[in-house]
Amino acid sequence: MFNHIMVGSNDIERSKAFYDATLGVLGFTGEAMRHVNATGQTRLFYRHEGNTFGISEPIDGEPACHANGATIGFKCSSTEQAKAWHDAGVAAGGTSIEDEPGLREGGSLGTMYLAYLRDPDGNKLCAISRAVA
Repeated sequence: MFNHIMVGSNDIERSKAFYDATLGVLGFTGEAMRHVNATGQTRLFYRHEGNTFGISEPIDGEPACHANGATIGFKCSSTEQAKAWHDAGVAAGGTSIEDEPGLREGGSLGTMYLAYLRDPDGNKLCAISRAVA
């Protein structure tokens, strides 16, 4: 359904350090593809297992901001991977939000492990593992 997800950044290098750390925990290796468009904005693209996550300096020249009510969820293969993602994000300048990382009962969705962060630009991120022992 999705081709890519992109978030804005007011400091592309700070965001690169954050996403290098968090996406590395999820299996991304190598370097993000860097692209500078015709009007000078830098974008970074992380491609992994058929998915693309991007970071961009805003094209309209306005400051980047996060969407109220929006969350980007990253699928993890285990609770350990989700916890490592969270810890890498905090170490790379992210902010832990909501409840501490841990198990949540999702009603008809079952039990899952969730960890939430805000990236350095305020975007709300979640690591989720449905592989709960």
